[in-house]
Amino acid sequence: MIVRKYKKRPVVIEAVHWDASTSIADIRRFVGDALRADKEGDYYIKTLEGNMYLSWGDYVIKGVKGEFYPCEGEIFEMTYDIIE
Repeated sequence: MIVRKYKKRPVVIEAVHWDASTSIADIRRFVGDALRADKEGDYYIKTLEGNMYLSWGDYVIKGVKGEFYPCEGEIFEMTYDIIE
């Protein structure tokens, strides 16, 4: 077995932060019909890996293939920098 080190390629993504400045309607405009609500009124996003629930404070990321998925706020902020 050969163990190698790898680093992520620099990829620019678009994302929306679900916080006090962003409504669920804003998120719906960003992701379209990928955003759904279950019977209890909790929101989730249909992703390539299945349904992923969205929590207050999460970022919603548009991936390199145009797919959407939520990411916990703390993890997102440790991983991404704003470029604008």
